[in-house]
Amino acid sequence: MNDRTPMLAQPMRPPSAGRAAVYAGFFLLGAVIGAAGALVQPAWFPGGLLLALAGEAGLVLGAARVTRGRAGGVAAAAGWMLAIVLLTASRPEGDFLFAAGSGSYLFLLGGIAVAVICATLAPGRQPDGDHVRLGK
Repeated sequence: MNDRTPMLAQPMRPPSAGRAAVYAGFFLLGAVIGAAGALVQPAWFPGGLLLALAGEAGLVLGAARVTRGRAGGVAAAAGWMLAIVLLTASRPEGDFLFAAGSGSYLFLLGGIAVAVICATLAPGRQPDGDHVRLGK
């Protein structure tokens, strides 16, 4: 490939070890935020619900901005969703974390909507160089 080939036309490369570690860190942070939100939202309804969703939105947007692409936001959102799915499952002893109420359903569905919105609001991968930019 020559220097004039646009970045988007080049084949994708796997992320470096450092970038993969950052994605794994955001995944784990998403799981922690999901577990914390699951505990906060029923304790102080409706303020806890708003706080939990705001924390998730901040994490997903922040992760996307730090990584300068959507992949960081998607990693954080995936960690959040995995934690929530695992916490909604009941155990053989009959224990569960989410009660069947409007707050729990708003947290689940609202959190999924917030994750999708924030992950898609992040800037996509942009090619570098003057030859790929508009002359503005």
